[in-house]
Amino acid sequence: MIDICCIGHITRDKIITPEQTVYMAGGTSFYMSYGMNRLPPAVSFQLVTKVGRGQMKEVELMRQAGIDVRCYPSQHTVYFENKYGENSNNRTQRVLAKADPFTVDEMKLTEQARVYHLGSLLNDDFSPDVVEYLSTRGLISIDVQGYLREVRGENVYAIDWKDKERVLNFTDIVKLNEHEMEVITSSRNPRSVALKLAEYGVREVIVTLGSYGSLIYAEGKFYEIPAYEPSRVVDATGCGDTYSTGYLYCRSQGAGYEEAGKFAAAMCTLKLEHSGPFDKTLKDIKRVIRLG
Repeated sequence: MIDICCIGHITRDKIITPEQTVYMAGGTSFYMSYGMNRLPPAVSFQLVTKVGRGQMKEVELMRQAGIDVRCYPSQHTVYFENKYGENSNNRTQRVLAKADPFTVDEMKLTEQARVYHLGSLLNDDFSPDVVEYLSTRGLISIDVQGYLREVRGENVYAIDWKDKERVLNFTDIVKLNEHEMEVITSSRNPRSVALKLAEYGVREVIVTLGSYGSLIYAEGKFYEIPAYEPSRVVDATGCGDTYSTGYLYCRSQGAGYEEAGKFAAAMCTLKLEHSGPFDKTLKDIKRVIRLG
C-alpha cells in the first residue's frame, strides 16, 4: 500500500512576474511530486496524472528522477498562464487548454493508498462520484483551488463550489487560502471558515494566509502557524502545493498538527525563493524553522 497518492493533471505553465517570464511544467501533481522526491523516503508516494501526447516528455523526466508515475492519456494538457504583480499574493490566470477529467474507471486501476490528495486545477477535474469512490479506499485530502475555478473562453472565474456538501462529506483534510475561503463561505474570518468546514465532517482544515502564516483546525483546537521570512520573493506559483506536500509528509509519519504545519510553512518559504518546485533538503527545512 502507498502512503500518499497525489492525483492531478500536470500542466504547461506560462509564469509572468515583474522580473521575468518563465515557461515550465506545473500543477499540484508537479510541485508535490518533486517536493516529495527531495525529502527522505520515509513516506511512499505515487503520482496519478493525465496529459496530452505532447507532455509525455515531462512524465518521462519525472520517472527518470525516481518518481513513481501512473499516467492516463488525455486529448489535451492543461495550459495555464499565471501573471503576478508586485504583490506575489495576487495573480491573474488564463486557461489556454483543458485536459480530460479523471474517471472512476481510471481510479479503479489505481493502487490503494492511505491518503489520496486530489490536486484539483479546474472545477470539473474530479466528479463527486470519483471522490466518493476513492473515499472507500483511503483518506481524502483536497486542495479546493480547482473546485472554485470555472473557465469561460480563456478566462478563469471564481465560483462557489458546486457539489460542495457532497464532496466535503467524503473529505478528511481540506486546504484553502484566504481568497478561496471567502468564495466558499462569504467570510473573511479564517476561524469561522474552519469551524464551518468542520461541520461537514472534515477532520483537518488548513487555511493558508500568505505572508501572515496559516491556521490549522483539528480535533476541536486551532493551531496558528507562522510564515517564515524568505531571503527574497521570486515566484509564489506552487507554494500552496508545497505546503500540502510538507504537511502530508509529516502527518503520514505521525507528526502532530503544529509540527506538520511548521514543516510545511518552512518548505513554502524555501520554494518562494525561486521558480520551479521545492529543491532544497530536510536540513534546509530544519534551519528555516530553527531560525524562524
